[in-house]
Amino acid sequence: MITTTIVLVGLLLAFGNGANDNFKGVATLLGSGTTSYRVALGWATITTAMGSVAAFFVARALLAAFSGKGLVPPDVVADPAFPAAVGFAAGATVLLATRLGFPISTTHALIGGLVGAGLLAAPGGLDSSRLLSGFVAPLLTSPVLAVVLAAALYPALRYLRRRLGVTRQTCVCVGEEVVGVVPGAPGAARALELVRLPTVAVGEARCEVRYDGEVVGVDAARLLDLAHFASSGAVSFARGLNDTPKIAALLLVGGAVHPGLAIAAVGALIAVGGVAGARRVAETMSHRVTAMNAGQGFTANVVTALLVIGASRLGVPVSTTHVSVGSLFGIGAVTGQGRWRTITSILLAWAVTLPLAGALGALAFTALR
Repeated sequence: MITTTIVLVGLLLAFGNGANDNFKGVATLLGSGTTSYRVALGWATITTAMGSVAAFFVARALLAAFSGKGLVPPDVVADPAFPAAVGFAAGATVLLATRLGFPISTTHALIGGLVGAGLLAAPGGLDSSRLLSGFVAPLLTSPVLAVVLAAALYPALRYLRRRLGVTRQTCVCVGEEVVGVVPGAPGAARALELVRLPTVAVGEARCEVRYDGEVVGVDAARLLDLAHFASSGAVSFARGLNDTPKIAALLLVGGAVHPGLAIAAVGALIAVGGVAGARRVAETMSHRVTAMNAGQGFTANVVTALLVIGASRLGVPVSTTHVSVGSLFGIGAVTGQGRWRTITSILLAWAVTLPLAGALGALAFTALR
């Protein structure tokens, strides 16, 4: 019975992870107007699944880290009630945040569940030094590093674009038709004013910032779109690589599930969760953190992919959510277009995640025992 419970809560957590996290890697594609929600979600699902498969080969250290080994005594890790409580706490926390549209960290929720259930299962037996150095420190430093790197990289890439002779222009469109082009990026209201559309068409018009010029003989806008898709795929791949083994670790207690089967099942449920429930978090990530164009989205993705893939390879439990949102914070700070009310709400949701998951972990462990 308890083994079945462990499997069910693990799969519930995988579903919640997909619903909350799957779109984060491709949010810049939608936010910059590069592609539609449906295409972006399909690309996220495919590339995340590829990362889940790769996790079996290159992210084994995360399987051990999130089983609780070294954090709590071995007899607690071996108690089936412990992983069941951790999985329930993390899954419930992530699903609640998804329902409210907040992009929180599954990693953060898992750590909260580990601490809450661990403190109750082994009072005084929780290794606080390992908790701080192996879990809390990476979670605190990774988003700060993402903000700094994104804020530094974007001006450098913007300078390179200008040196290559690639300029920006604002296209005013009605439906699929381009009805006017304005040099630079003066903003939607000013662009509509300069184009002087008939009043009847203004409400239907939309503005898109595009790039004009060539790089090594290739159209700059097309080249950037390809690079943007590639960088979004890299972030989603990194997310699958980083998150899948953390959740699969819950299914390995007592050897009831083979590691390969655990990773495959978790990867499948992550994909299902993303397809079924990503819309609310997608809206927050794509449109409410900061306004962005394709170049800014590409920059944020490069920073996120490099940090998360590097951390996964080293077995360091960083949060893809913290890193990806931190990158967008950095872009918003440089461009002056950050939506600080939304950013504040996200930070508050992050602060609540750990104590909420900890309390749920303690309650679940009590009930299961």
